[in-house]
Amino acid sequence: MNFFDIDKRILESSEQAMTLCADKLREIGDIQEYNQIKMIKAFQHAGVRESYFAPSTGYGYDDFGRDALDRVYAFAFDAEDALVRHNFVSGTHALTVALFGMLRPGDTMLSVTGMPYDTIRSAIGIEGDYPGSLKDFDIDFQMTELCADGTPDYAQMEQDIAAMKPKMVYIQRSRGYSLRATLTWREIQKICNIAKKFSPQSIIMLDNCYGEFIDKVEPLTVGVDVMAGSLIKNPGGGIAPTGGYIAGKSELVEMCAYRLTTPGTGKEIGATLGVNREMFMGAYHAPHVTGEALKTAVFASALFEILGFETSPRYNDPRGDIIQLIMLGDEQKLISFCGGVQSGSAVDSFVQPMPSDMPGYESQVIMAAGAFTLGSSIELSADAPLREPYAVWMQGSLNFHAGKLGVMLAADKVLRDMK
Repeated sequence: MNFFDIDKRILESSEQAMTLCADKLREIGDIQEYNQIKMIKAFQHAGVRESYFAPSTGYGYDDFGRDALDRVYAFAFDAEDALVRHNFVSGTHALTVALFGMLRPGDTMLSVTGMPYDTIRSAIGIEGDYPGSLKDFDIDFQMTELCADGTPDYAQMEQDIAAMKPKMVYIQRSRGYSLRATLTWREIQKICNIAKKFSPQSIIMLDNCYGEFIDKVEPLTVGVDVMAGSLIKNPGGGIAPTGGYIAGKSELVEMCAYRLTTPGTGKEIGATLGVNREMFMGAYHAPHVTGEALKTAVFASALFEILGFETSPRYNDPRGDIIQLIMLGDEQKLISFCGGVQSGSAVDSFVQPMPSDMPGYESQVIMAAGAFTLGSSIELSADAPLREPYAVWMQGSLNFHAGKLGVMLAADKVLRDMK
């Protein structure tokens, strides 16, 4: 660490943190190994060969690499089918395509995990007055509030699902910019069991952003019908330059494909334009990289707990995604934390993150991300809205060594600015 001027107190606390979370780091290593071996089997199952990396143009007919990539992700996610495309510009786009692909005028979408994440609200029609939202197409949005402690209200959920018989039961796995805990696969399974019992015809859809490869159990094996996410988060392994996925039951994936392209053509068209190699490499590395991000989150939780800050999850808690929340308490500490993370980046380390207005967000947002891929949150990043209680949401790191450094620099800057 002699390359960086880190306060001795942070160095000593970091050693304590590594001892504190040693068992959890070993547990994550076991998950990494399991999912990495499963991914290799996925590649073999899909018959991946070097010729699949070749680009296609125009309509992209008979792009065997594109089709094999779908099979890789389908196997890895325990899905019947998958739609993996660079055409998805974000995770929100993949979710929106799925919603419009499966919902029809007069249908009801019931979110059973409270208010969805900021950027999907405009697509649903909850916030803003943007033309083309689900609301414009007479699709009804309803919501089951969470309990006061942020956990799912299973009793109210039962009542709402039984009464509404919604076309879709919508689950958001991660917390977004809220303080509630991320859902583990066990909680997702409980929600699915309730939905299947009280409305067996409902489609159970999961926003799985940040939750891929964090455990040995995939949501599609515990009752989820279809899920979606971004390739510049966990499943792209820090290599996929853009894109997203939708995975689940074949007939639902087909409906989503018809929305992405056109009814009747669906998955059969779409040129890959030379991104196949990066997409395959990203998938291959995703289980390991996700584990490195998990280790970084666990270390951050342990270190900041030692320094006297409240963290969620705690270092030894079960985890449903790669996100680590740290309660900093005031605006300056929040800005300092993000500045420290930025200073540990390989790219744009000299930049000072500052709060600013961001499309899709109500409050000003501060973001730290010195990333090789713009906006990639599988690379070490931290962000937060500038509002009470001044918590920061940190995620990512392509490798634990770099992530550990970034966390230590963030702690160092918070400590120095508190003097």
